[in-house]
Amino acid sequence: MKTLYSFLQISRNMHQGNQTTITEFILLGLSNQAEHQNLLFVLFLGMYLVTVVGNGLIIVAISLDTYLHTPMYLFLANLSFADISSISNSVPKMLVNIHTNSQSISYESCIAQMYFSIVFVVTDNLLLGTMAYDRFVAICHPLNYITLMRPRFCILLTVISWLLSNIIALTHTLLLIQLLFCDHNTLPHFFCDLAPLLKLSCSGTMINELVLFIVGLSVIIFPFALIFFSYVCIIRAVLRISSTQGKWKAFSTCGSHLTVVLLFYGTIVGVYFFPSSTHPEDTDKIGAVLFTVVTPMMNPFIYSLRNKDMKGALRKLINRKLSSL
Repeated sequence: MKTLYSFLQISRNMHQGNQTTITEFILLGLSNQAEHQNLLFVLFLGMYLVTVVGNGLIIVAISLDTYLHTPMYLFLANLSFADISSISNSVPKMLVNIHTNSQSISYESCIAQMYFSIVFVVTDNLLLGTMAYDRFVAICHPLNYITLMRPRFCILLTVISWLLSNIIALTHTLLLIQLLFCDHNTLPHFFCDLAPLLKLSCSGTMINELVLFIVGLSVIIFPFALIFFSYVCIIRAVLRISSTQGKWKAFSTCGSHLTVVLLFYGTIVGVYFFPSSTHPEDTDKIGAVLFTVVTPMMNPFIYSLRNKDMKGALRKLINRKLSSL
C-alpha cells in the first residue's frame, strides 16, 4: 500500500506542473440530510456485519469440511472472500465519516479505494462465469468431470480471475492518475467510484471514458456469454433426462449459482438499462449500493438456504463451536 501511495504522489508531481491540484475529496454520502445519518449508520453497519459473518462462515465451513473440497466450493470460497473485501472497501469508511461527521478522504486513499472496488466487482463477475463453466462440465460431461476440472486447472482459473481484475483496475488507475483535479473535489457518492471521479476532472477524459466503455462492456459480455451458453447446454442436457426426479436432481446442483447470477445481472439491467431516477448520480449510488452491499449480503443466504451440502457443513461448524464452549 505504501508503494502505491508513493507511486501516486510521484505521478501527480510529474503531471501537475504549475497548476494547483486538490489533496482530498469530499464524500457527500447517500444523503445530505442530518436526520437520516443515524438510520444509515445502523442500517449499513447491520448489513456489513451480516455480510462479513455470513461469507466468513462459508469460507470457514468450506475450509474445514473435506467433503466440500471440490471445484465448485473453491470458486464459492473465492466469491465469498471477494464479497467480504468489496463491502469492507467502502462501507467502513462511510460509517467512520457518519460517526465523526467528517466527509473527507485523501487523494491517495480515494484512488486506492477506487482501485480495489474495481478489482472485487470484476472478480465477482469473472468467478460467476467460471462457476457456470464448472456446472456445465458437471452436468453435461459428468464422466469426464474429474479429468476436466483438475485441481491445478481450477486454481489456474481462480488465479486468472484475480489477475485479470487487477490488470483491469490497474489500467483504469494509471489512466486516472494522469488527470488533474483542480477546483471541484466534491463527490456525490459514499465512496470513490471511477465514473464520478472522471466527472470531477478538469482534464480531458475522452480516453478514460473510451477505455471504461470498452473494458466495462467486455467484462460484462464475455462472462455473461459463458454463463448463457453454459446454461443453454445445461437445460438441453437436463431435458434429455427421462425421469422428473433425475431432472430435478441435476438442475438443483446449479440452482444457487443461477439465483446469484440472476441477482447480479438483474441488478445491472435494472439500474443501468432501466434507471428510474432522472438524476445520473442517484443511478450511480443505487448501482454501487446493490453491487457492493446488497449482493454480497444476499449471497450467503442464497447458498446456505438452497444448497444441502452447504447447510450441512454450516450446521456441523456451528455444532462444533457450541460443543467447544
